[in-house]
Amino acid sequence: MALVKMKTLLKRAEQQNIGCGAFSVGNMEMVRGAIKAAEELNIPIILQVAEVRLGHSPLELIGPMMVQAAWDSKVDVAVHLDHGLTIQTVNRALELGFTSVMLDASTLPFEENMAETKKVVNLAAKYGATVEAELGLVGGSEDGSSDYGIRCTDPEDAKRFCEQTGIDTLAVAIGNAHGNYPAAPVLAFDVLKQIQKKVDIPLVLHGGSGISDSDFQKAISLGIRKVNIATASFNKLMEKVETYMSTDGSHNYFELNEAMIQGVYENVKHHIEVFNTPCAAGVENVVNCGNDRTVVR
Repeated sequence: MALVKMKTLLKRAEQQNIGCGAFSVGNMEMVRGAIKAAEELNIPIILQVAEVRLGHSPLELIGPMMVQAAWDSKVDVAVHLDHGLTIQTVNRALELGFTSVMLDASTLPFEENMAETKKVVNLAAKYGATVEAELGLVGGSEDGSSDYGIRCTDPEDAKRFCEQTGIDTLAVAIGNAHGNYPAAPVLAFDVLKQIQKKVDIPLVLHGGSGISDSDFQKAISLGIRKVNIATASFNKLMEKVETYMSTDGSHNYFELNEAMIQGVYENVKHHIEVFNTPCAAGVENVVNCGNDRTVVR
């Protein structure tokens, strides 16, 4: 397979009424672990990196690695800039071959968010790239450095925003938050239902780490097509590293490398299976699906 546009994967997800996993990465091991899981299950994924992570994972290094991994993959992979903070970063990601970009202007007033988003839509059009935007406030931030609170997306605003900006996909706020949840989130599915009725483009759920499998599947049944997973992968990587480092005897980089890959692989595989179950595809009793994760190909 190869590097593909994110809109291609979301269209496929829409047709099958499933979700497409978007997995944040920060190093080579995370890229390899995510691709390994996708290839084993033969299911496309999205690789992404948020701008707040670029201090540890410079775009000039992590970007080409993600793009090349997508080209070399046995399944289709889209490469996405998540939560871009400046037009300059968005532009550089496009130059590096990213097939999707997001400028997060959600903290700005509504009209300013639209204006900044339109600039990205016009820029991305030159590359044929997908554009994601966010409306409302998803709690926390990718690196935990800020939190503007949670404000659910207004369905009427969502309709106007999508129509006037020309975006390809919209990230919504329905009680979800980035980072580790102190308690299980209560998602506003009633709001999501209203947004789905008003908006005719794929919807995105940020802050996926910590949301229950059943809530993922219910959200997917109500129009969520892209689901972001970041913190859970970083946590699983560290869990495997700590387990390895606590073993007796000497330790070396090569076994450490494999531990990191394995942690991300396990987390990504789990979420791909959740997002692609028959339950997520509209089978009755969405909330109480049980643990049967037969994968829909």
